Amino acid sequence: MEQYQLSNGVNIPKIGFGTWQIPEGEEVYKSVTHALKVGYRHVDTAQIYRNEVGVGQAIADSDLAREDIFLTTKIWNDKYDYDLAKASIEESLEKLGVDYVDLLLIHWPNPKAQREQDAWKAGNAATWKAMEEAYRAGKVRAIGVSNFMIHHLEALLETADIKPHVNQVLLAPGCTQENLVAFCRQYDILLEAYSPLGTGSIFSNPVAQELAAKYGKSVAQVALRWSLQKGFLPLPKSVTPENIEANLQIFDFELSADDVDKLDKLEGIKSQKNPDEVDY
Repeated sequence: MEQYQLSNGVNIPKIGFGTWQIPEGEEVYKSVTHALKVGYRHVDTAQIYRNEVGVGQAIADSDLAREDIFLTTKIWNDKYDYDLAKASIEESLEKLGVDYVDLLLIHWPNPKAQREQDAWKAGNAATWKAMEEAYRAGKVRAIGVSNFMIHHLEALLETADIKPHVNQVLLAPGCTQENLVAFCRQYDILLEAYSPLGTGSIFSNPVAQELAAKYGKSVAQVALRWSLQKGFLPLPKSVTPENIEANLQIFDFELSADDVDKLDKLEGIKSQKNPDEVDY
């Protein structure tokens, strides 16, 4: 598995297995177990996914050493201050059954309950302080954010001692978020791409279908390859064993620059929600 290197020197596999919308219990256990079996070494979960126990059990039951697996989780909106975030980190470690996670993210920059008088700024700063402490204590190997736009990052950077190592946002062909990507690269923040298939909206796109035929690959593989060539880290999710395996088969071909440009300009692909307006 090829890897990126985060700004703190930690290596992170270039593709991760996403677990959003995979229910707790047997389904997430089987999916993560199969992903690890076929070669994934990077698993992404979150408190709000409510499947940390199953993810952790699959990791524990695998034949892999803990240090060979890159594990991410995220702090949700109801843990939005220093004390709650500290307790939340311990809760996630317990549910996952691990002594540390490789990456911990603030899941949402501006929860609905924090929008009056820009309370989100103080909430993010306090949560980040707890994360920095966990990082220094070795409970977390890297820290970052998710769904943060430029103004959220600017506010966090005003108070952070450690800059985010990662920003996980919706990035897919047709949803390039160029200004945000440029800002993150200015600060050496790696972009992780959740919903790298546009939550499935790319499959019916005729341009994507034509390119898949051209390269002898699936639409999903073309989209994931696009993500890698943009320097992003895609997090595809599937519960189908064949698709889980196929999503890894993206290191044996390369898209031309013209085809990357065509994918940049796709229309009708699901885009990033405005985190300042979403109802949670």
